[in-house]
Amino acid sequence: MEFTTSYAELLLRSDIDALVIATPAIMHYSMVREVLLAGKHVFVEKPLALTEQEGLDLNKIAQDVGKVLFVGHILHYHSAIQKIKEMIQKGELGKLQYIYSNRLNLGKFRKEENILWSFAPHDISVILSLVNEEPTHVMAMGSNILHPEIADTTMTHLKFRNGVSAHIFVSWLHPFKEQKLVVIGDKKMVVFDDTAPIESKLSVYPHNIRWKNGIPVAEKKEKNNVDLSKDWKEPLLTECEAFLEGIKGKPILTDAQEGVRVLKVLQQAQDSMSGSDMQKDPNGYFIHNSSFVDEDCIIGRNTKIWHYSHILKGSKIGENVNIGQNVVIGPNGIIGNNVKIQNNVSVYEGVLLEDNVFCGPSCVFTNVINPRSAISRKNEFKTTIVRKGATIGANATIISGNTIGKFAFIGAGAVVTDDIPDYALVVGNPAKRVGWMCECGKKLDENEDPIVCSSCNEKYFKKENRIQCLSSIDVEAVVTGDIPDHAPVIEIPAKMIG
Repeated sequence: MEFTTSYAELLLRSDIDALVIATPAIMHYSMVREVLLAGKHVFVEKPLALTEQEGLDLNKIAQDVGKVLFVGHILHYHSAIQKIKEMIQKGELGKLQYIYSNRLNLGKFRKEENILWSFAPHDISVILSLVNEEPTHVMAMGSNILHPEIADTTMTHLKFRNGVSAHIFVSWLHPFKEQKLVVIGDKKMVVFDDTAPIESKLSVYPHNIRWKNGIPVAEKKEKNNVDLSKDWKEPLLTECEAFLEGIKGKPILTDAQEGVRVLKVLQQAQDSMSGSDMQKDPNGYFIHNSSFVDEDCIIGRNTKIWHYSHILKGSKIGENVNIGQNVVIGPNGIIGNNVKIQNNVSVYEGVLLEDNVFCGPSCVFTNVINPRSAISRKNEFKTTIVRKGATIGANATIISGNTIGKFAFIGAGAVVTDDIPDYALVVGNPAKRVGWMCECGKKLDENEDPIVCSSCNEKYFKKENRIQCLSSIDVEAVVTGDIPDHAPVIEIPAKMIG
């Protein structure tokens, strides 16, 4: 047996046609690239690389040089996985509904990659193969316990267009080793336990879910173990044989394209954990992967829709809108430009938010006065209008049928039961005016005449129980006499007000 400590020597040797790369993942891209460019076939351990773009680059190089790039997603070559695929193809499990995967252990801890990239590639690869399509949504959460920047445990959720959902739980902070894959069909359920003996690694549960009087009822049955010992072959040996057959021209299950598909999901999961997993529409708005936008909606440019929000059909949202977590809009919701809607807000049909409105966390809009669960009152929705620039504080409640004036300020927890004038500051239950607010958000001293904002120097004049900003007066003044220098005027005929 030959040994060498020179990687460069291996690349130069003409009598070596293929190399296996089993190094830390951070080195995969550079080493695989060098091997391919040296004109040799490559078997690389998972993951193929550490970004989707690196995987795409390697795939292109492999195609350009005409060499095999084989990725070590070993579960594809396991007898249990091959049996599950066979059962799905024969329809024994029925329609796939849900897949759950655990890959847990204590160690081996890594610094060059987190647990997601270290453990999850195997599970992602198999799930993509079983479902036979790419996910439409990928969400992930991780915990950084031993190192502030390296996730030790992650939970990843995949959702597919055909209705299948999948969860992947991986951790290297688990007291014992566990490697399980659970596949749920509408006819049977199957469990693959890779830590069990060969004769019980694969178990089939012929449970049924029956509907009785509109209620699902579980009918449990005894499990049946599938004895894999008859056709058992060491997965690593099968994988290596597949690589050699691939060099001879035989199709490969885990080629570079399959590796890139896995990297794409890994990258989406990583972005989700980092808070940057947004889908960019060609029109220039952003939607977090966990959110949904129904058909027939209009969304303006540079609008951002964050985690777990739902935009119902027929809704119209302006430009530069920021929609927080767990927000529901519509159906037929109308949102102006530059609106900010914080977490846990529902903007129902009948609520209109004009430009520059701010909705604080968990503020509440209603759309009927006298709701009853057993009585439909969709034809009784009342219109609520929030005028330009208004602010609604956290946990405030806006009773339907009222109008909040422009640049009004609704204090936190207030309950609005009547129309609110422009620029009014209101608090309490029911909400009462306790002052006036400038357009810049500074409370005004209403004892002045005219009122001058101490922050931006904007001037306001009083008229009965309302105020108006001088720079935004819509009525043109008609001058009928001499006006002193620098005196602001308003109304017809013009009168000096300052």
